Amino acid sequence: MDMKNLTQTQKLTISGAVMAIYIVVMYFTQSFAFGQYQVRIATAIYGTAYLFPFLVVPLGLSNLLSNMVMGGLGFYDIVGGGVVGLLTAGCCALLGKRKVTEWSVILPITLIPALVVSIWLSKLIGVPYIALAGSLLMGQAIAGVVGALLVKALKNIWKER
Repeated sequence: MDMKNLTQTQKLTISGAVMAIYIVVMYFTQSFAFGQYQVRIATAIYGTAYLFPFLVVPLGLSNLLSNMVMGGLGFYDIVGGGVVGLLTAGCCALLGKRKVTEWSVILPITLIPALVVSIWLSKLIGVPYIALAGSLLMGQAIAGVVGALLVKALKNIWKER
């Protein structure tokens, strides 16, 4: 499949599949995705926007939906999660467009969710921002590295075709 010239139908199909994968990964990892360190391995999938910028909106919607179904912290967490998904995937897409190294996706995948989610989460659960941001940074760093590895692997797969 020529990944440079996808039809709208192919983009829609890929978007739906990526959304489903994101939500399934969140479902099976929710025991530690919502914990103290929040290792949200599903956020590694934001890195795919580096290669496929059309995934920015579907990835934002995936985070919104997963927070709606599994999060349980209400409106701010649901909408905020969607915005964080859009920002993170958007930054990954921008890095890909500028042809920055694949490893660069570690930064947005790690920093944006940890630092932005901590803003409202600290208010909702009553934990100081600095303490919460520190613990979320540790968990998101894992997702950031996995995201970069995912992008490298996908780039190698589609380079051969």
